[in-house]
Amino acid sequence: MDYRQRTVRDETSCTGIGLHSGHPVNLTIKPAPADAGISFVRKDLPSRPSIKAGLENVVDTKLSTTLGCNGVRVSTVEHLMAALFGLGIDNARIELDGPEVPIMDGSAAPFIFLLRSAGVREQKSPKRFRVIKRPLEIREGGRSVRITPSQELRISYAIDFNHPLLRDQTFDLRFSGKDFVKEISRARTFGFLRDVQTLRENGLALGGSLDNAIVIDDFRILNEDGLRYKDEFVRHKILDFVGDLAIMGCPVIGHFAVKKSGHDLNHKLIRKLVHSEKTWEDVAVTSPEEWAEKSLTIPVFGSPDFVHA
Repeated sequence: MDYRQRTVRDETSCTGIGLHSGHPVNLTIKPAPADAGISFVRKDLPSRPSIKAGLENVVDTKLSTTLGCNGVRVSTVEHLMAALFGLGIDNARIELDGPEVPIMDGSAAPFIFLLRSAGVREQKSPKRFRVIKRPLEIREGGRSVRITPSQELRISYAIDFNHPLLRDQTFDLRFSGKDFVKEISRARTFGFLRDVQTLRENGLALGGSLDNAIVIDDFRILNEDGLRYKDEFVRHKILDFVGDLAIMGCPVIGHFAVKKSGHDLNHKLIRKLVHSEKTWEDVAVTSPEEWAEKSLTIPVFGSPDFVHA
C-alpha cells in the first residue's frame, strides 16, 4: 500500500554528463533503512561526506537546486528527486563521484527506468504526510505559488513566456491517479538559444546539448525529434516543482496553484510552509481504514507492477 515507506530493492548505477559542469559522473543508488530519508554521498572526496536531502541543506537555486553541507555540494538534484518522489521512494543512499547529478536526457524518465530496474521495496514503517489545513501563498511580481487544503495532492501549473511556443500553457496533475510517470516524468528541460552563449561564458550549461534539453530559437524548436508532448514545457516545470517539493521529506496533501515559478520561488514557498506550523498537520496512518476516516486520498506512487513488498 502507498502509505508505507519505500526504498530500492537492489543497488543500481548509471553514468552521465553534468549539465553545467560538462564532466562525466558515475551515480549509484543504494537501499536505505526506514526513516533514513534521501542522502547524497560524494565518494570522490576524502571521508566520503554525506548531504541529506533536506530544506536546511538547500544552498543554491540558480538554474537548478543545489544541496550543500560543510562546504560540500551536489547540484541539479531535482530530476532525480522527482523520480524518487514519483515512485514513492522515501529512503535511499545516492553515491556519486562528482558535484552534479548527471542530466541524462533532461527529464526524470532515465531515473524512473533505473529505479524500476532495481525494484522498489516496501518497508514496515508508515509514511508521514503533511496535510494542509489553511491557505498559504507567496508572490513575487507576476510569479506566485499558492497552496490550499485538498483531499489529494494536486499541482496546477501555468506558464507564459514571451515566446510564441510558450504562451499560456497549463497542466493539472493529480497524484490520485498514476499520472506522474506517464504524463510528467518524460518532459525535458528547455532553454533559449540566445541564452546558451551567455551561460557558457559564465561556466554554466557546459554539458548541455540537443540530447539533453529542448533548445528554442526565436521561432522554432531546434531538436529534430520535436516535442514528446505538445505542452512539454509546462510539464517539465511541474517535474521541477515535484523535485523541489520532495526535498521537504514527506508528501503533501494539498492543492498547489503555481504561476510562472522557478526553483527560487518554489523553495521560498516550501520554507514559508515549513515555518507556518498552523497551516498544516503531520499525519501517519497504518491502514487504509484510517485514511478513509480522514476523508483523504493517498497519493498513488509509481506502478504496482514494479513494486515488491
